[in-house]
Amino acid sequence: MNVPVFIDISLEEQAEELRAYFKSKGANISEKRSELGLEDDLKKIIEVCDTCFTVATESEVEGILNGIVSMSLVTVESRDGLILSFCEKLSKAPTNQLGLVCLKVLWSLFMSLEDNSTMRFHVYYYLVGVAGRTQMLNTVYKDMALTKNMFNKAPPSSEQMQQLYRLLHEMLLLNGKSDDAGRVMIELLGTYTTENASQAKEEAQRCIIASLADPNTFLLDHILQLKPVKFLEGQLIHQLLTIFVREQLEAYIKFYQTNKDFVDGLGLKHEDNLRKMRLLSFMQMAENRSEISFNEIRQAMQLNENEVEEFLIDVIKTRLVRAKISQGDGVVYVSSTMHRTFGPGDWQQLHSLLLGWKSNLNSVKEHLAHIASTQVELMHKKN
Repeated sequence: MNVPVFIDISLEEQAEELRAYFKSKGANISEKRSELGLEDDLKKIIEVCDTCFTVATESEVEGILNGIVSMSLVTVESRDGLILSFCEKLSKAPTNQLGLVCLKVLWSLFMSLEDNSTMRFHVYYYLVGVAGRTQMLNTVYKDMALTKNMFNKAPPSSEQMQQLYRLLHEMLLLNGKSDDAGRVMIELLGTYTTENASQAKEEAQRCIIASLADPNTFLLDHILQLKPVKFLEGQLIHQLLTIFVREQLEAYIKFYQTNKDFVDGLGLKHEDNLRKMRLLSFMQMAENRSEISFNEIRQAMQLNENEVEEFLIDVIKTRLVRAKISQGDGVVYVSSTMHRTFGPGDWQQLHSLLLGWKSNLNSVKEHLAHIASTQVELMHKKN
């Protein structure tokens, strides 16, 4: 372990000095060492360590807290309870500046723990909370893959990961990272099974609403496959998601006319929903078409004639469809488009395409080998 030690005296003397310091600052603690030993000393010190938040400078707070870190890591075998209590105290720093100090101390504690220590997860959980509340989440979280790798040698339980996902989702939203928050929510829902999917009913609904409301999220079929989302089948929220995954603009308009209060009650804006459904409907229209007339687009998307070109520009900006607009011909020429869904038939088509490429590459390889062999023979004949 790389443990920081800040005071060049015995651990018992450190405990005595810390007791005396906190006592002098008005904390409810005795100056005398505990008869039960160093572990009890640390327990009592941690119970009052937040006193320094109100009576010391930021640099003094950091030194005091780092001293507690070094003592608890070096000397105590049954340290888990002490570490949890210490983290809980640091998570309640009363100001943003003190929160940043506690963030540094928690990071030092996290990096000092052995890779196979189960406490790494618990300290990281507190790190995420403090970093999120101080708008410094990017210092401790990059993506889920890196986060999972942190715990390879001491994997958390499924329930613990669910707790972490919930906290990450909350903190990512607090830090203005809605896209990352959405990905974390999908990770969270993916941890549930058929047996416990009902426990995530509210989270599944929040995931659906956030995905529908996000103006940059268009591919939604993977959400339908999540167990907690499947548990919502038959409910209006699931019907609405299914429309955005598979149906056309007309189906959404009909649903909204029948369930206006429900959609508005979700906090979704009808105009934004119309925009997204028009884009999704056009994607599907363009899947097997190389050109589409303005008139057909106007009718299918329920647009005025002067709105068609602006709509097509919006489509191209999303990069969901690659196309060229020919205003003179009143036609849009489609070169490629994303698919709204990717089912078994699409996988089979991709499989066939890859097999064709493999066969063609083998033919090219054989042809090149034949050419090379012929060249070698010609060279031998010349010699």
